[in-house]
Amino acid sequence: MSAAPTQSAQATAKTPKKAAAASFMGSAVEYYDFFIFGTAASLIFPYVFFPDADAQASIMSLATFGFAYIARPVGAVILGHFGDRVGRQKILMFTLILMGASTFLIGCLPDFNTIGWWAPTLLVLCRLAQGLSAAGEQAGASSMTLEHAPDGRRAFFTSWTLTGTQGGQILAAMVFIPVMALPDDIKYGIGWRIPFWLSAVVVVVTYFIRRTLHETPTFQEAKANNQIAKLPVGVLLKHHWRDVLRVICCAFIAAVSTVYGTLAIKYGTEVGNVDAAITLWLVVAGNIAALFTQPLFGMAADRFGRKPVFIYGALSSAAVMPFYLLSMESGNSLLQFTLSVVVFGCGYAAANAVWPSFYAEMFSAKVRFSGLAIGTQLGFLMAGFAPSIVAALGGLEPGGWVVISWFTAAIAGIAAISALTAKESFRIPTAELGLKK
Repeated sequence: MSAAPTQSAQATAKTPKKAAAASFMGSAVEYYDFFIFGTAASLIFPYVFFPDADAQASIMSLATFGFAYIARPVGAVILGHFGDRVGRQKILMFTLILMGASTFLIGCLPDFNTIGWWAPTLLVLCRLAQGLSAAGEQAGASSMTLEHAPDGRRAFFTSWTLTGTQGGQILAAMVFIPVMALPDDIKYGIGWRIPFWLSAVVVVVTYFIRRTLHETPTFQEAKANNQIAKLPVGVLLKHHWRDVLRVICCAFIAAVSTVYGTLAIKYGTEVGNVDAAITLWLVVAGNIAALFTQPLFGMAADRFGRKPVFIYGALSSAAVMPFYLLSMESGNSLLQFTLSVVVFGCGYAAANAVWPSFYAEMFSAKVRFSGLAIGTQLGFLMAGFAPSIVAALGGLEPGGWVVISWFTAAIAGIAAISALTAKESFRIPTAELGLKK
């Protein structure tokens, strides 16, 4: 006679839809916070936190955007350790609160005219806290959703984690559009602060959604069988160092997103004389398209494999980027919106949708959170500093589209070649993922 399911077993049943919804909402709020900083770094902060609103101020402002990516590898090691030791859900609650608090504080910071260089210093400290939070968010959400998802649909369900980031970016751009229409004295005074303060509302809503999601059966089983690593990073570097290196190089593709969402809008306003509000609408259009295409790319990856979809996304986004940048100088709004949708919603979205499953499936449950967090965050350093690096190389000068395009092609090529070296995993059962034979 078989035993009836225990209450614990029932509580830890797989709930893929709930996990995907919680990941979507968590990513949306995390990356709303993250992207409003990127938008402000391009359009607001040079005038608020630095002494002279010139090209040098723009470069320094874009550099503050990159500082979060310095904190992210440190956060990946710390949060990855605890994510693999105490569970995915607890760490995801922590990252949500940390991101919300640091974002709200940014909206409270005094400007350069009030406290001088202390203003950008405090801005950087808050940005570092955002980076620590983001280091664990996507790795934790991807691990949790993948471990709740049924075999054969893991890419589809985990694609909602990154679709949430698109929702966050849309919301960030939509909130900033009316801010940019304000008179300068209001816009650079209290106006820009409102999007940062509004994040508190979204954090509270997401907190109550996420706290009801239980831990994954995979982690609970590992804990019950005493298979939790005492030092996950040690196990990771001993048995999975090649996979970590592969994820680092594949994660270079994230630089396409920061080029598109931060550098390209600055190029449009500086070189193409495109209205700032229009550049924000371009970002909204591309991300709205991605909301619909990313789940479809996830479904394609479940049917045809992770590698072909990821590689297509990397190469196609690089191929279309120069045409998108040139459209900024054309004065043709229809062309600009069309190419914005193509480069992001039809190109980059493929790689973006697939990487949560593609990377996570390289690691066993024992080190999945750590491997995913450390690998992606080291690779994301390229994304964080891409805007300031390319700007320093002349990317914001007339003809700078060539520099930006070559940079995009280089990082996309590295990501595609690295993906080619990976083992295809879409037919491997979840329990057998990442096991070394």
